[in-house]
Amino acid sequence: GPILAGFGIAGIAVGFGAQYMIRDLIAGVFIILENQYRVGDWVTIADIGGLVEEVNLRKTVLRDFDGTVHHVPNGEIKVASNYTRRFSRVNLDISVSYGTDLDHAMSVINRVGQELAADENWAKLIKSAPHVLRVNNLGDSGIDIKILGDVKPMQQWAVMGELRLRLKKAFDEEGIEIPWPHVKLYFGESRGADLTCNACSHVNLPGSKFCSNCGASLSPR
Repeated sequence: GPILAGFGIAGIAVGFGAQYMIRDLIAGVFIILENQYRVGDWVTIADIGGLVEEVNLRKTVLRDFDGTVHHVPNGEIKVASNYTRRFSRVNLDISVSYGTDLDHAMSVINRVGQELAADENWAKLIKSAPHVLRVNNLGDSGIDIKILGDVKPMQQWAVMGELRLRLKKAFDEEGIEIPWPHVKLYFGESRGADLTCNACSHVNLPGSKFCSNCGASLSPR
């Protein structure tokens, strides 16, 4: 009696295990036949993003940005997002202050994108120059401008890093301000009016003689 019961429980456990294994194998067949992703692709599967290091019938092995290796059973994969099929995309939002001339800012962004695409060190990675798509959002601190451009697979992060660097330098040269959140704190009664710098428009505390942002001399308005 007890022995037969033990065999019965073991049989049920093996049956459940076989069910999951068959599910993984069937999913693996479709992943490979449909070429959903391959070794060297960057994907997100089962809410995990990483570089595909191995694909077999039973599981997919990913290595994430931190170097952690993840073993994902193929049967757990409901949606596979491949970031490196044929091309990748620069998808970047850049914020400018509300006082910015948007036509000028967008012209500078497009110029920087064209210069990056023409640079011999970057041209081989870029399929279409990063360019302004639209004004994407009116935020609390600034206006977001959407930038798009197509690059070779896996190169979007490198290109976006270089684009950010060049945009910061170009914005500094053109006097285009990248906004940041401002917080005003008042303790007790007001000591007088805030002082706005004529040179950089930074708001300084009452009684300030010099701008805390650029060092220019202040005078009450």
